[in-house]
Amino acid sequence: MGDQSTSTDTPSENSLRDSMVNIAARSHRLVTEFLAQHSTDDSPNLDPLNIGSAFLTMSARLMSDPAKLVEAQMSLWQNYVDLWRTTTERMLGGEADTVAAPARSDRRFRDPAWEENEVFNFIKQSYLLTSRWLQSTVSAVEGLDEKTAQKVDFYTRQFTDAMSPSNFLLTNPEVLRATLESGGENLVKGLKNLLDDLERGKGKLQIRMTDTEAFKVGQNIAVTPGQVIYRNQLMEIIQYNPTTETADKAPLLIIPPWINKYYILDLRPDNSFIRWAVQQGHTVFVVSWVNPDANLAGKTFSDYMLEGPIAAMDAIQLATGERRINVIGYCIGGTLLACTLAYLKAKGDDRVLSATFFTTLVDFSQAGELSVFIDEEQLTALEQKMAEKGYLEGREMATTFNMLRANDLIWSFVVNNYLLGKEPFPFDLLYWNSDSTRMPAAMHKFYLRKMYQENKLVEPGGVTLDGVPIDLTTIETPVYIVATREDHIAPWKSAYLASQIYSGSVRFVLAASGHIAGVVNHPAAAKYSHWTNNRRPKNPDAWLKGAEEHAGSWWPNWDAWAKAQAGNEMIPARHPGDGKLSPIEPAPGAYVLVTSD
Repeated sequence: MGDQSTSTDTPSENSLRDSMVNIAARSHRLVTEFLAQHSTDDSPNLDPLNIGSAFLTMSARLMSDPAKLVEAQMSLWQNYVDLWRTTTERMLGGEADTVAAPARSDRRFRDPAWEENEVFNFIKQSYLLTSRWLQSTVSAVEGLDEKTAQKVDFYTRQFTDAMSPSNFLLTNPEVLRATLESGGENLVKGLKNLLDDLERGKGKLQIRMTDTEAFKVGQNIAVTPGQVIYRNQLMEIIQYNPTTETADKAPLLIIPPWINKYYILDLRPDNSFIRWAVQQGHTVFVVSWVNPDANLAGKTFSDYMLEGPIAAMDAIQLATGERRINVIGYCIGGTLLACTLAYLKAKGDDRVLSATFFTTLVDFSQAGELSVFIDEEQLTALEQKMAEKGYLEGREMATTFNMLRANDLIWSFVVNNYLLGKEPFPFDLLYWNSDSTRMPAAMHKFYLRKMYQENKLVEPGGVTLDGVPIDLTTIETPVYIVATREDHIAPWKSAYLASQIYSGSVRFVLAASGHIAGVVNHPAAAKYSHWTNNRRPKNPDAWLKGAEEHAGSWWPNWDAWAKAQAGNEMIPARHPGDGKLSPIEPAPGAYVLVTSD
């Protein structure tokens, strides 16, 4: 009987049954391990982000003005009356105006059924009305301090994003269609993907954003030819092979953020800033930061300066014989560059000819939504966590940044991977985004406390590095600042504040798009405009009002400016190994290959 029963199963039934058996076994094991792990916690912090206190304060303020709450409720009710009316007209075959339309950039409702099917159109508009009402009601609560208001607004949006009908099987037309067409196999595959991600995260959901097998650093990304010429505990220095017969006399040093890996500037040949800069005749050196472990827990912000840019400048002088250089700092790498410039000024060292800042904050008074994660309770919990291991886990930083764009970087993958049961699409940028790095405890504590929480860097002498009080107002080095208009990490108006601090000449350029796309914008792509304005009014809105818009990338504008700082003097191109430092190994080196997993 067993043989006969087996013979009547179709191949798809066999596959479905085997998948479910395997998934059931793995589910049981994962749940058991998860419960065992969390049952040993003596005093778990159920609210490490301190959200409960913020919402309790908001609720008390909201209820203290019942008239305003009633007014908000009536407004929502009127909107629903309009929605019911227009939906009825549509169902009767008539034309009706849209009551609530998604933003053009909102990709959650791009499936045609959200517009063409009356039921799903009603669900979509109902959600948009309710979520916007909730967000506006919360934002209108008076009497909250700025920090609490910002936190409530941010987490209200996280809640409304999570509750979108696109995130659920029965209210997503695309998922329902896939379920009917595949006989539910999409859900089985989705459950398998979910368990794979839980297993990979050891009980914590670690969403796979891209096909990680499609990319390999040094083979199809980070492939610009070069050599590692210097190495210490914190970084490697890569010198790239020239592609021109002559080169700019002043070498170019790039200091990327150590929150992520350097190859965001060298993803593919057709969008690599590093390769493009080499092609323009720059002798390019890049810092490739180590992915630190517990052995580097005591490394401080001062260590990152001394063993990072200061050591890199010394190495470049040995490699090229040239003392004076141009330097670029990206994000926190730019914050470190600003500190380094003030440090060098105090030491009487003028070796930096020009400094360029990509999406960098030095005044953290308006640091944007990342400030939501910076308060005493959260910092204390984070410091306790770092003290246990000596570092902050890379994926925790990645999760924080992903929350700033939750619909694009979290929920879209929940739908694709778990509800539709699809494999994530190969995408080099998302591969880089998932290749997270750890933060040494001492350095990260100092950075979050002194800069994000206390905003001491902007105060002359507020921060001391290697025994030297840092004063950014003493910086006379010519400065080029690039900010991006849709930046969620370093808001452009906050980046603009630096233009009022430095004492030397400053050129501020605003690029379209965000923290990554606005920077990594090859001229050949003919995408995204940028704005320039020779004036530097105190108000950033006034700067933008008087700015001129230019089509395409800002890279050529920067290239001409950087070369001008060295007097446009050209010399024969330099090769790795020409100077006093011998090549250690080919780019991309060893440090970039170390993963947080």
